[in-house]
Amino acid sequence: MPDSPDAALCVAVTGPTGTLGYGLMPLLEDDDRIARVVGVARRPFDPAVHGWAKMRYRRGDVRDQTALAEAFAGADVVVHLAFLVAGTASRATTASVNVEGTLTALRAAAAAGARRFVYASSVAAYGFHADNPEPLTEDWPARPAEHFFYAQEKAELERLLADEVARHPGPGLYLLRPSIVLGPHTLGAKLTVPRPLTPLLPLARRLGGLAARVDRLPVGLPVPAPALPVQFVHEDDVGRALLACIVGAGPPGAYNIAGDGVLTVADVARELGLTPVPVPPGLVRAVARSVAALPAVPQVVTWAEALTHPAVMDTAKAKRDLGWRPRYTGREALRAALGR
Repeated sequence: MPDSPDAALCVAVTGPTGTLGYGLMPLLEDDDRIARVVGVARRPFDPAVHGWAKMRYRRGDVRDQTALAEAFAGADVVVHLAFLVAGTASRATTASVNVEGTLTALRAAAAAGARRFVYASSVAAYGFHADNPEPLTEDWPARPAEHFFYAQEKAELERLLADEVARHPGPGLYLLRPSIVLGPHTLGAKLTVPRPLTPLLPLARRLGGLAARVDRLPVGLPVPAPALPVQFVHEDDVGRALLACIVGAGPPGAYNIAGDGVLTVADVARELGLTPVPVPPGLVRAVARSVAALPAVPQVVTWAEALTHPAVMDTAKAKRDLGWRPRYTGREALRAALGR
C-alpha cells in the first residue's frame, strides 16, 4: 500500500483498547511499514503503559466531526473499532454512537484523504437462519433477526457504509466479519472479553475459574450438549486480518474471518473438562428462539439467537485476496481463552 518502498503509513484507530484493538496494536508496533499510530478514544489512556511507542492518544467522541478531523489529519488508513455494545446506555444512545459515530468516522476519514477505511463487523450480520448455506460466503445477504439489536446495527452499518462510499467515493471500504473472538485475554480479564459479551465479564471470570476447578475432578460433570456447530477465531488472527486490510494488496470488500476447524458444543464441553450429554438440536433451537424473542430483555440475552441456527463461514476469500492465514485453529483459540 505505501506509494514507494520507503514510504510508511500513518494509521488512525478508534477504540484501540478494546478486544480487537489489543490484537492489532502489537502488530502495528512491530511492522516497519507503519510509521505512526493515532489512538482515538473517549476515555484517556496512556499508550506507553501498553508498550505502544508509535501511538499518540487523541481524546474524542466518534460523533464529533471536529475531533475526528484533528485526529485523522495525515492518516493514510482509518481503522474503526469503536462500538458501544450494551450496559447502562439506552438503545437510542447506543444507536447514536454506533451508527452516527461510524458514519461520522467514515466521512472524517474521507475528508482527511485516507485511502482505506477498515470496519469491524460481525458474523451476526448474516443472521442465524435455517436456510443459510453452510458455509456462508461473503455474497450471502446480511439479514439478522429484527429482535437482535446488535446484529441489526452491524448489518445496517454495512449497508450505510457501502451506500456512503457509492454516493461519495473516498477511502476503499474493508469490512471484516469475524466469528466469536477468543484468546488469552478473554476469560482471564487482563483486558476484556469479546465486545458482544462485555456484559458477561463477571460471568466470564467465574467460568475461567470453574474450568480450572473442573480440570481437577476425576470425572467430568455431565452437561447437555446439542450437536450444533461453532466457529472461533484467535484475537491475534483478527489482528492479522486487520493488518492485511491496512497494508495488503487485497481489494476493498467484505471478508469472513474464522479459525480453521468447526467445533461442536460437545467439543467445547470437553475442552472445559465436562462430559457432553446429547440433546436434540431442535429442542435447543426452540428454547433459544423463544428466549431471544422475549420483549424487554437485556441485549446480551438476545445472543441466544445464535443457537437457533449457528452460522458457519467460509474464509477462502480472505485467504485468497488478503493473503491471510489463521495461525490458530478454532480449538486452539478456545484453549488460549482457557489458559491452556
